[in-house]
Amino acid sequence: MIDPTSDVGHVDESEAPTCVVCGERIVEDPDHRVVTWVEDGEIRMLDFCSDACRDEWLEDEGSPV
Repeated sequence: MIDPTSDVGHVDESEAPTCVVCGERIVEDPDHRVVTWVEDGEIRMLDFCSDACRDEWLEDEGSPV
């Protein structure tokens, strides 16, 4: 029997999101962060590889909400 959950969470590096601050690919990183908000009726989302990158972006750009 094949375990249907065996590939859950696996992301190929070519399809992995990129940190908007440092440009690092986020592959199987349990410490990554995502900031999500709704703007003009659409969901917006930014990926960060760490709290430090997210905090740097928030300092520079401010909260999107």
